[in-house]
Amino acid sequence: MENDVCKMWDMSMDEDVALFLQEFNAPDIFMGVFAKSKCPRLIEICVGILGNMACFQDICMSISKDENLGQMLLQHLCDSDSPILLETSRLLLTCLSQAEVANIWVERIKENPSVYDCVCFIMSSSTNVELLIKVGEVVDKLFDLDEELMLNWIKNGSSQSVGQFTDDSPEERPDFKIVPCVLEAAKQVRSDNPEGLDVYMHVLQLLTTVDEGIQAIVQSPDGGKETWTLLYDLVCHELCQPDDPPIIIQEQKSVLASILSVLSAMFASQIQQEYVKMRKNTPLIGSLIRILQNMEDCGKRSFDNSKKSEPEETEKSGAVEEDFHLKILKDICCELLSNLLQELTKENILEGLNQGHLSEQKCSCAFQNLLPLYFTSVESFLEALREADQILAGSLEKHFPSLRLQA
Repeated sequence: MENDVCKMWDMSMDEDVALFLQEFNAPDIFMGVFAKSKCPRLIEICVGILGNMACFQDICMSISKDENLGQMLLQHLCDSDSPILLETSRLLLTCLSQAEVANIWVERIKENPSVYDCVCFIMSSSTNVELLIKVGEVVDKLFDLDEELMLNWIKNGSSQSVGQFTDDSPEERPDFKIVPCVLEAAKQVRSDNPEGLDVYMHVLQLLTTVDEGIQAIVQSPDGGKETWTLLYDLVCHELCQPDDPPIIIQEQKSVLASILSVLSAMFASQIQQEYVKMRKNTPLIGSLIRILQNMEDCGKRSFDNSKKSEPEETEKSGAVEEDFHLKILKDICCELLSNLLQELTKENILEGLNQGHLSEQKCSCAFQNLLPLYFTSVESFLEALREADQILAGSLEKHFPSLRLQA
């Protein structure tokens, strides 16, 4: 029987088969399975078939409007079986990705506080990378679609949803908070799946688009140290490293933009915290400059290649989109770099020079990208640099006359 039902699962990816199943009320039959079956594998397959059927707009609309089926599917997010959780998350993401029905599911999830606890429990405790990525994509989509839901989840604890879980355990659930759960999931996927890391970094970035989200990060019991440490480590020791080819920036531009955006928001909020003290941030400054250097190198290569191509080929939307995403990364990178540079002291600069995080070439690259928009930050850094290394400061002033004139 399992083999036969699995064949149906595979066949349901075909629209004609999906319509045939819809015509014979397959969703109602599956509801009966959900209500009565104690076989996790059968439930997984039935949810998987529904996920395939939901890829087609009319069927997705029918499934989404069925309130009883919708409630039953959300209950499966509290299941203890990972394959069921995976297929349920996949089905939810499919529905949330279709504009015609997305709001139905957003409102349904808002009305079910247990979804928050179930999702947080998965993110904080699962070691199944595939499941974590899919759940992360669901959270990312929900936050992107509805700011009110995101705010509710930021402020949420388990107090509203104790007893909403499907099991009968009398024990009170832990008081889940969204930021630690996202961080835990990010740590779990970081080494196994770069795309998964990208998803969770974007979730963090979405949290920082509202004041409540920033406060949830920086007012945690550790003052945001765990978040800062993770993101700092990713930028300084994993992403866009010195031995990586410059083209790596194209691969990592999305995750880097999210990480740097969160770091920038945290730095602006927590400048007095020990973990953001400048003596520890010269490696971060060096990494930001390396990102800018790689973008410059990619820009030169792209320009050289465009001269060899036909003019119409260079105007393709793909190339324009690539440049757009790199521009976003550059803007975020420059904003954070300018804030970091203007806080450097003479001692910080000397340490950075000794450790190789700062040099004439790196400072020139920074100035080239920061001027004229961040003139005040560059001027502040140059003033401290004159105290640390007058020769280097003088050399930079020769290359950037506007700074010399101002001085």
